[in-house]
Amino acid sequence: MKRHGWSWQQPTRRAIERDDSAVEVWKKETWPRVRASRQSAAPGWSSKTKPDSH
Repeated sequence: MKRHGWSWQQPTRRAIERDDSAVEVWKKETWPRVRASRQSAAPGWSSKTKPDSH
């Protein structure tokens, strides 16, 4: 990316509509449930059509 003169995008400011209290609630209540369900999932195959190819 740097070779082409590009850089990582970063917002210069926060959205006006942002509700910091709602974000905190989501991080404390919803994210732990999402993260737990991801960690308990069994590892999958790299190819859905050929189970022998890892």
